Amino acid sequence: MSQAPGLGIPGILHTLREYLVFYSGLGLLAGVSLLWSVLALPLRLVLPRRWRKQTGRWVITMGFRMYLRALSIMGACHFDLKALDTLRGESPMIIAPNHPSLLDALMVISRSPNLACIMKSELVDNVFFGAGARLAGYIRNDSLRSMICLAVEDLRRGSHLLLFPEGTRSNRLPIGTVRGSIALIAKEARVPIQTVFIETESAFLTKGWPFFRKPSMPIHYRIRLGQRFDPPTDVRGFTVELERYFQSALAEARLPPLSSMGARAP
Repeated sequence: MSQAPGLGIPGILHTLREYLVFYSGLGLLAGVSLLWSVLALPLRLVLPRRWRKQTGRWVITMGFRMYLRALSIMGACHFDLKALDTLRGESPMIIAPNHPSLLDALMVISRSPNLACIMKSELVDNVFFGAGARLAGYIRNDSLRSMICLAVEDLRRGSHLLLFPEGTRSNRLPIGTVRGSIALIAKEARVPIQTVFIETESAFLTKGWPFFRKPSMPIHYRIRLGQRFDPPTDVRGFTVELERYFQSALAEARLPPLSSMGARAP
């Protein structure tokens, strides 16, 4: 991580530049998301059903890819996401990353155009993301039964599925409690689970981090692939195994300290 300049005019100018980059990045994400929501509303009505998901997912992938590229050009972040490119075009699977920050989903989606995503219901209803998420056929998480059925159906139709095993951002290191829904979906859909490791040294947008609090920049993100597990037969046993695997594999990884507001004692 680069060190901020000391006090004086250069330090003040550096800080001002970081604030400009930070708020420009937030504004760009909000503007692009809102524009796509406005366009997605009529497209959902006029596009044939078979084209809706494909169109919605492709546009979101390209939009996030350009957004992350813009952050790189501005010097806000550096991304190493090339490991995800090896998954493109492969047969249906669950992509299961650890979840340190709010940027995790954007990074995975930016490299995966044939991807279903399970989202919090408040995001699906959000004015900035909701219309685009519905056009892309992203799955709400407010009903467990419905979520599992829709996820299995999407996988059987050939999609990949992004599902964070913790269900939310990590509230302890190296990973929080893994939920059984990931094993149940993999079992019912008979698809493998591809583990993914997201590494960063910054606590930016970890659980408890205030959304408008500027981090030190640039932030470095790296994604690498872990083990691919066959479809489980024992949901409870596999859930325990998967959590132990993440704990072991992430023991030496670059992970940010958790905000005191989001941390939980082990």
